[in-house]
Amino acid sequence: MKKKVLSVVSLSAVFWINAQERDSLNQKKIEEVVITGQYTQQSINKSIYKVEVIDVMQIKNMAVTNAAEVLNQNLNILVEPNSGTGDSNANILGLNGQYTKVLIDNIPVVSDQGMGNLVDLSKINVNNIERIEIVKGSMGVEYGNNAVAGVINIITKKNYSKKFNAQISLQEETVNKDYDWFKKGEGRHLQTLNLGYRISDHWTVTADINHNDFQGYKGNLRGYKYLNKGDEKLRGNEWLPKDQLITNAAIRYAKGKTSLFYKINFLTEKINFYDNNLTDLPLGNGNRTYTANDVDYFTTRWIHQFNIQTTIGSRIHYNGDFSYQTQERKSQNYIYDVPNRQVLSKEDKSTFYDSKIFYSRGMFSNFVNSEKINFQLGYELDHTSGFAAASTFESNNNGININRTIFNYANFLSAEWKVNDKLSLRPGVRLALSDKFDSQYNYSVTAKYNTSQKSDLRAVFGSANRFPTYDELYTYVVDNNHDIRGNENLNPETGYSAGLFWDYNTVSSADWKFNLSLSGMYLDVKDRIENVIINNQPLRFTYLNVDNYKSMVFGAGINLGKKNFSINTGVSVMGISQSLSTGQVSSPTDYNYYAEANVGANYTLDKTKTLFALYYKYTGKRKQYTHRSSMNISTDPGQYVLGEMEAFNMMNFTVSQPFFNNHFEVSAGVKNIFDVSSIRNTVLAGDAHTAATGNQNLFYGRSYFVRLNYNF
Repeated sequence: MKKKVLSVVSLSAVFWINAQERDSLNQKKIEEVVITGQYTQQSINKSIYKVEVIDVMQIKNMAVTNAAEVLNQNLNILVEPNSGTGDSNANILGLNGQYTKVLIDNIPVVSDQGMGNLVDLSKINVNNIERIEIVKGSMGVEYGNNAVAGVINIITKKNYSKKFNAQISLQEETVNKDYDWFKKGEGRHLQTLNLGYRISDHWTVTADINHNDFQGYKGNLRGYKYLNKGDEKLRGNEWLPKDQLITNAAIRYAKGKTSLFYKINFLTEKINFYDNNLTDLPLGNGNRTYTANDVDYFTTRWIHQFNIQTTIGSRIHYNGDFSYQTQERKSQNYIYDVPNRQVLSKEDKSTFYDSKIFYSRGMFSNFVNSEKINFQLGYELDHTSGFAAASTFESNNNGININRTIFNYANFLSAEWKVNDKLSLRPGVRLALSDKFDSQYNYSVTAKYNTSQKSDLRAVFGSANRFPTYDELYTYVVDNNHDIRGNENLNPETGYSAGLFWDYNTVSSADWKFNLSLSGMYLDVKDRIENVIINNQPLRFTYLNVDNYKSMVFGAGINLGKKNFSINTGVSVMGISQSLSTGQVSSPTDYNYYAEANVGANYTLDKTKTLFALYYKYTGKRKQYTHRSSMNISTDPGQYVLGEMEAFNMMNFTVSQPFFNNHFEVSAGVKNIFDVSSIRNTVLAGDAHTAATGNQNLFYGRSYFVRLNYNF
């Protein structure tokens, strides 16, 4: 009912407005400029960093709904979904979401574990995204802690060239074979409304709302209505139902050399957990029923962000970001009568995670009146207040609530020197101070050399730190069977990366555009934090800086396009070496290699303007050493064995047909054509994050969708 009401309200609101001209973002300009790692907005060809861009048209052609689905098509990025919590984190260069900094308009996004890391990408909808910029490698000088494997910067829409813009979108999807518009528990239902109004040449306001009703995926289970028979544990869902509402509102002022931008983002999300254990409840007179201890999880997130860009005096450019963010996660337990389908009792909602963050980042540049040299001086600070209840989403802290506050401050300095028409250099350094950790230093050196008018070579070296998470610092799980404790004396991990990138661009006499790119990158992460045995009798675990990680990746890409046709394809080979330790036994440090490849192709028919879009990605078999414990851990430390993560293929296909001078568009397609769901993974043991021992849930199989767009 909720999704139907929202659909009617959205349609009514839009049809009440007089039909206006279509949203007309300048696509060419979007593809050419980037801001990640730049002093000011810069042409992508002139950027001193290798920046990968996914623009708004690519996102639209993919028919995706959130940032997680977009990034899964990128090489060396694996978005790892947690079918239990509903979160999806980005794994870049073989490292999980703790090592990736996720930004929205240059500002890190709040998460349960801090600022910018372990961000749930499924909570970032795509309906107001202008482009996504990705820089792989350690970016500690520019973006601070946790930017070890790379940075994902999501740039939202701010400008509209037309006076008024309005777009409504309705999308219906199957979840594997499950779909029903009326019946609870079937399919995925999405509604989106985007509005933009240019008040004058200087003022613009925008607003959008996105509703994502994912009714869960039963998989090998039977849903919330199922009554277990005997010892069955088949009630529930492999992928939990999730109802998500995201809204944005923004205002922008731009005049001369000054622009001001304020945006507010609100998210509310509800996740339903259905217990697969049932309790026999006698009702008297020989009657009985069966109950389940179900839980609803609620997330509320607010993001306020303000940006100012101006010129101080006649020359110095200032770019300042300020943000206040909060995220609260609550749970509500209730007893559900399964045969009679009614709630018998319900507890009050209780908070299990709460984060409040104030963040600011400022950059001053263009100090000298010279075309050859430029300086950038910057600062960054964040004040994070975090709370974790005695019982969190997936663990229990033995009745101990955790309240902690961390304050980090950093200064960074870099200089960009244009040695001549061919060579540019940019060295940089950052000093990071914290009330919790020792001072941290990060360094970077970047060089760009124009080998010809059509090609250039980039060499990049950088470092970054990963600060310990709340779990690593403060976990306390001690009972008759466990003794796992956090370690407040942990040191930040340190990552170093070096990369070499070559690009060649040309346009033929027949207007074919051709791009060839070659790349190589090396990443080394030292003092990695691992949960290790520190005592055998009694058995006790804690977190220590004992592991190291290295990866090498080599890649090539070709982009080819002409008028109504384009094809982008790439291939990479990555090798990973890990030095793992339990405190008593260590792993081999051999490199294990695996391959990836992707293809994105688009073709538009001249007469009908019908668009065909195909996206394919292959991820090869990945081998990694993993610890296998013995039956008696206290006497036998076990051994490291080579586990495998099975290869898999992903392919999506979309057909889009515009009508009425491009005001109305119908799209239909199929996602996950090869029907991938869980894959064999002997690196991870079965737990709350996996489907079963030796398996890992990645997707919920093949699904079909239809989308309707109307532009006023």
